[in-house]
Amino acid sequence: MTIPAVTPPALSTTDTFGRPLQSLRISVIDRCDLRCAYCMPEEDYAWLPKNDILTFDEILALTDAFIDNGVRRVRLTGGEPLLRAGLADLVAGLATRTSIDDLALTTNGTQLARHAVALHTAGLRRVTVSLDSLKPSRFETLTRRAALKDVLAGIEAAAAVGFEALKINTVVMRDFNDDELVDMLEFGRRVGAEVRFIEYMDVGGATLWNRERVVPRHEIIERLATRYGTITEVGSRNRAPAERFQLPGGERFGVISSTTQPFCSECDRSRLTADGFWYLCLYARDGIDLRARVRQGATRDELSQAIARVWGRRADRGAEERVGIVERGALYQIEELRQDPRREMHTRGG
Repeated sequence: MTIPAVTPPALSTTDTFGRPLQSLRISVIDRCDLRCAYCMPEEDYAWLPKNDILTFDEILALTDAFIDNGVRRVRLTGGEPLLRAGLADLVAGLATRTSIDDLALTTNGTQLARHAVALHTAGLRRVTVSLDSLKPSRFETLTRRAALKDVLAGIEAAAAVGFEALKINTVVMRDFNDDELVDMLEFGRRVGAEVRFIEYMDVGGATLWNRERVVPRHEIIERLATRYGTITEVGSRNRAPAERFQLPGGERFGVISSTTQPFCSECDRSRLTADGFWYLCLYARDGIDLRARVRQGATRDELSQAIARVWGRRADRGAEERVGIVERGALYQIEELRQDPRREMHTRGG
């Protein structure tokens, strides 16, 4: 890595609603070794051209420009980020950016056992593993892969390494895995991971989404209270996606209620695809091509100014707008996803 670390920026760039630019999700690869039904509805895909995928130096250059605009939190995603060769090198490069307060990774866990030590050594401090079922047959039905053992081994390895935070994300779907809420919390307790339950969202490849399959926040809390007793809310969410709660025994968990109680007014996140398109909202139809600017030789100041101009015009509040739709269905169907692969969740980083 030849790009030097940067000094802390002054103030965050804000959008039309006064929301700061503080959190950046970077997809490092669009490929994935699972085929989760709510993310990748088809078995076969036309992957992004390899020559279009950002190099690590290009990612670092763009990250520096985002840091200049106030980004303090960076999360690496995919696809499955651990399929990107040499990912620990990118982590090491990002770890030198002292302005980044929070460097994290979201993974499906299948490769985590092999990479946990190297990632921690490189400077990664937080890991989130997506896990929607602890039942092998159910896991295989959802992901179309018999890989639950690998995921569980990855979680155990991450716990042994001692990351500052280990979390498990579970998308809750009615009549599929909503009977595993307690089991997931107990598993999290055993491995020292905080579980976050996510309302089923109608974005990306969730072509089978409908309202009836959503288990809302209040129902998740009620079901857990039936098992554990009084559940209390812990502090305020601030700009984090999850509201946090505490069980009577002290264990904590989170709920991300983007579908029924969106938090657009506090959203400071944006997403950079593996091929360098910047999305200001998870629900945005189109992104801004930053790869072209980098490859045309734009300076750091020019990249920073371009980002500031775009964010300054940002008025996205996709989740809030979706709540008001009477006949609400999935955001995209197969043909629309085929028209633009960046509409897929596995491409824009979820």
